[in-house]
Amino acid sequence: MDADAKKTALRMIPYGLYVLTAEDKAGKVAAATVNWVTQTAFQPPLVVVGVKADSGAHAIIKESKTFALNILGKDQKGQAFTFFKPLEREGNTIGGEPFRKGNTRRADSRKAPAFVECALVDTIEKGDHSIFVGEVKDAGVAAQPSGRPDDVTLTLKDLGDKVFYGG
Repeated sequence: MDADAKKTALRMIPYGLYVLTAEDKAGKVAAATVNWVTQTAFQPPLVVVGVKADSGAHAIIKESKTFALNILGKDQKGQAFTFFKPLEREGNTIGGEPFRKGNTRRADSRKAPAFVECALVDTIEKGDHSIFVGEVKDAGVAAQPSGRPDDVTLTLKDLGDKVFYGG
């Protein structure tokens, strides 16, 4: 396989940006910018997210069996970069960003245009990332978008010509 062709082809897949949050029973919170997310079923509503196997978020999701996806808006480039690195919880903030408990023991961002809270229903552990399948148990929208809802979502390409994931 041509390594450059593979990298270029995989980088053609569009990615939205999300802050994944999870909280364990002891109150430890993980938050990470993720982009391998998609809806996989309508009934029940299921989403999947790819999470790096050696990350703190991975361990907390496996233990708590819950996670939230906070959909980042076009004006939230700073938040995307903030959660590219591991951060510790400080009261009700992580990395200076306010968070609150969700309905099902997850933290979700107060600034996100939308969020979904999920109960873990399946895990696929292959390679350096695991796929977590979550059933949507709660969702919220800060304000109804005008036009297409996906036009509100921050995408990887919005971060600039030199920011890539995949390949």
